[in-house]
Amino acid sequence: MHSTTEGLVLREVKFRESDRMLTILTPQGVVSASAKGSLRLKSKLFSACGLFCYSDFTLYEGRNGVYQVNEAQVKKLFFDIRNSVEGLAVAMYLAELVVTLHPTAAEAEQMLRLLLNTLYLISQGNKDLHQICTVAELRTISLAGYMPNIVLCDECETYQGCNFYLDLQTGQFLCEHCALKQGKQPNLDEASLAAMRHILLSENKKIFSFSLAPKSMDRLYHLVRAQVLMVLEKPPKTLEFLNTVLGDHAEPNAQQEENNYASK
Repeated sequence: MHSTTEGLVLREVKFRESDRMLTILTPQGVVSASAKGSLRLKSKLFSACGLFCYSDFTLYEGRNGVYQVNEAQVKKLFFDIRNSVEGLAVAMYLAELVVTLHPTAAEAEQMLRLLLNTLYLISQGNKDLHQICTVAELRTISLAGYMPNIVLCDECETYQGCNFYLDLQTGQFLCEHCALKQGKQPNLDEASLAAMRHILLSENKKIFSFSLAPKSMDRLYHLVRAQVLMVLEKPPKTLEFLNTVLGDHAEPNAQQEENNYASK
């Protein structure tokens, strides 16, 4: 059975002499598809099946849930991402994050739009990559059903005006006063909390539009990374490379990440 869908190539693996196995994010979910002969320069599939290519695909469903790409037409190429090792590292990490979360149809379309916007910003090279990565990470896991409660203090319903503590293990959210009463140190200052709320609650086109002082950005970066690692249970394979090229030497597990930002 044939089907036509738009999709973004998140992973490509060469097999045989000129074939590729693709992992594609579509509005219906993540699919695996073989693209026979797509590595031949004269193939009609050559450009449309490349890594981080956004294309219209005509797929034939084969056995074991693996599709075959019959036709593909380029909608948008993000080749500029390859001009920066750092940008490519962020893109590869976010792609693996989406694949690992394996979104349902209800989630996949929103993740596709988010990732397309993210790749565009990376390719433009005008915004800090730490901020781009943090925004995309937080929004992605939120779309997957792991949105943290960061509205009101669980104890006194304070909304703002102080630092806050977010417990990644339990989801508990406390203002500074209530946190200290329980012997817990705040891990979100007012600025990083405001940015977190902006990322989670704004419409898609506005989530990247904010500025944050380096210290607050650092808090948010490590807190979000800790939550991602807790959701995934084990670090993505691309995370070590990402940390290396962005100069982040955070430990590769959630508890050590949490200790990292809690001590700041």
